[in-house]
Amino acid sequence: MKTQVLAQISHKSRLFLFALVAGLVAAAQSIAADRVALEQEASRAYQQLVTRTSGARSLSRDALAVLVFPKITKAGFVVGGQYGEGVLFVEGGPVGYYSTAGASWGLQAGAQQFGYAMFFMNHKSLAALSANEGFEVGVGPSVVVVDQGMGRSLTTMNAKEDIYAFIFSQKGLMAGIGLQGNKITRLND
Repeated sequence: MKTQVLAQISHKSRLFLFALVAGLVAAAQSIAADRVALEQEASRAYQQLVTRTSGARSLSRDALAVLVFPKITKAGFVVGGQYGEGVLFVEGGPVGYYSTAGASWGLQAGAQQFGYAMFFMNHKSLAALSANEGFEVGVGPSVVVVDQGMGRSLTTMNAKEDIYAFIFSQKGLMAGIGLQGNKITRLND
């Protein structure tokens, strides 16, 4: 009788272990598929940005890395928030995944989506991205948000800041976009 009980427990343990491993594998495959889709979307957004904006194209030649958030959703009514996920590219290849999140308050109402790309121009700025438990835009290395007019005249000859950020693909009904107050955090790989 003891042998039968042990066999049943052993059989149930094996089934449980199999189900657990199968669940973990399925979750890992789902995360991997999401990451592939995010990489493709970020790469496509980056290519469109450097094709359409001469300043981004110029900076892309000298940037050590580019962090691309292809789609960020922002919404608010007095109190607002935004969130998006992106990919860090070094020498054209993905090396990390990040989220950006922020909160705001004031006279605001509406919702919109947009993307942005951050060009890291030196080692100090790139090190700041991973130095703490999140990179706060507006704290640490200087970040210049490039508008369309500046984007046309920006070259590597006059680019002297740590990080340049380009906002693109704006859609929705919310006045103004700012990066200040956002926190960028590395996602688990």
